[in-house]
Amino acid sequence: MNKQKTTHEQELVRLRRIEGQLKGVQKMIEKKRYCVDILTQLNSIVGAIKSVEENILERHLKGCVRQSFAKGSKEDKARKIEEVVDVLKRFRKH
Repeated sequence: MNKQKTTHEQELVRLRRIEGQLKGVQKMIEKKRYCVDILTQLNSIVGAIKSVEENILERHLKGCVRQSFAKGSKEDKARKIEEVVDVLKRFRKH
Protein backbone atom coordinates (compact mmCIF):
# COMPACT_ATOMS: atom_id res chain seq x y z
CA MET A 1 0.00 0.00 0.00
CA ASN A 2 1.38 3.41 -0.99
CA LYS A 3 1.25 5.81 1.95
CA GLN A 4 2.03 9.47 1.37
CA LYS A 5 3.37 11.67 4.12
CA THR A 6 0.81 14.17 5.33
CA THR A 7 1.41 16.87 7.87
CA HIS A 8 -1.10 17.20 10.67
CA GLU A 9 0.61 19.92 12.68
CA GLN A 10 -2.61 21.91 13.06
CA GLU A 11 -4.28 18.85 14.53
CA LEU A 12 -1.52 18.52 17.13
CA VAL A 13 -2.49 21.94 18.47
CA ARG A 14 -6.13 20.88 18.67
CA LEU A 15 -5.24 17.55 20.26
CA ARG A 16 -3.18 19.30 22.93
CA ARG A 17 -6.17 21.51 23.67
CA ILE A 18 -8.36 18.40 23.92
CA GLU A 19 -5.81 16.86 26.27
CA GLY A 20 -6.19 19.91 28.50
CA GLN A 21 -9.97 19.56 28.38
CA LEU A 22 -9.67 15.91 29.44
CA LYS A 23 -7.49 16.86 32.38
CA GLY A 24 -10.10 19.45 33.30
CA VAL A 25 -12.82 16.78 33.31
CA GLN A 26 -10.65 14.59 35.53
CA LYS A 27 -10.38 17.48 37.99
CA MET A 28 -14.14 18.03 37.79
CA ILE A 29 -14.69 14.40 38.74
CA GLU A 30 -12.16 14.60 41.56
CA LYS A 31 -13.98 17.67 42.90
CA LYS A 32 -17.33 15.87 42.55
CA ARG A 33 -18.76 18.49 40.22
CA TYR A 34 -22.33 18.29 38.99
CA CYS A 35 -22.93 15.44 36.51
CA VAL A 36 -24.49 17.66 33.85
CA ASP A 37 -21.48 19.97 33.90
CA ILE A 38 -19.17 16.98 33.40
CA LEU A 39 -21.34 15.64 30.59
CA THR A 40 -21.33 19.05 28.91
CA GLN A 41 -17.54 19.13 28.94
CA LEU A 42 -17.33 15.55 27.65
CA ASN A 43 -19.69 16.42 24.80
CA SER A 44 -17.46 19.35 23.92
CA ILE A 45 -14.44 17.03 23.84
CA VAL A 46 -16.23 14.56 21.57
CA GLY A 47 -17.10 17.42 19.19
CA ALA A 48 -13.49 18.57 19.15
CA ILE A 49 -12.25 15.05 18.41
CA LYS A 50 -14.76 14.70 15.56
CA SER A 51 -13.50 18.00 14.16
CA VAL A 52 -9.91 16.70 14.17
CA GLU A 53 -11.12 13.49 12.54
CA GLU A 54 -12.96 15.41 9.81
CA ASN A 55 -9.95 17.65 9.13
CA ILE A 56 -7.62 14.70 8.73
CA LEU A 57 -10.08 12.89 6.46
CA GLU A 58 -10.52 16.00 4.32
CA ARG A 59 -6.75 16.43 4.04
CA HIS A 60 -6.42 12.76 3.09
CA LEU A 61 -9.04 13.10 0.35
CA LYS A 62 -7.62 16.34 -1.03
CA GLY A 63 -4.01 15.15 -0.80
CA CYS A 64 -3.38 11.42 -0.84
CA VAL A 65 -6.51 10.34 -2.71
CA ARG A 66 -6.33 13.18 -5.23
CA GLN A 67 -2.68 12.35 -5.93
CA SER A 68 -3.54 8.69 -6.39
CA PHE A 69 -6.22 9.58 -8.92
CA ALA A 70 -3.91 11.98 -10.76
CA LYS A 71 -0.89 9.69 -10.99
CA GLY A 72 -1.85 6.22 -9.79
CA SER A 73 -2.65 3.03 -11.61
CA LYS A 74 -6.17 1.62 -11.89
CA GLU A 75 -5.36 -0.74 -9.03
CA ASP A 76 -4.08 2.10 -6.84
CA LYS A 77 -7.25 4.09 -7.52
CA ALA A 78 -9.42 1.08 -6.67
CA ARG A 79 -7.46 0.58 -3.41
CA LYS A 80 -7.95 4.24 -2.47
CA ILE A 81 -11.70 3.98 -3.07
CA GLU A 82 -11.90 0.85 -0.90
CA GLU A 83 -9.82 2.54 1.77
CA VAL A 84 -12.17 5.55 1.89
CA VAL A 85 -15.25 3.30 1.92
CA ASP A 86 -13.79 1.30 4.84
CA VAL A 87 -13.01 4.48 6.77
CA LEU A 88 -16.53 5.84 6.25
CA LYS A 89 -18.04 2.54 7.38
CA ARG A 90 -15.96 2.66 10.55
CA PHE A 91 -17.02 6.27 11.23
CA ARG A 92 -20.69 5.37 10.86
CA LYS A 93 -20.39 2.83 13.69
CA HIS A 94 -19.73 5.60 16.21
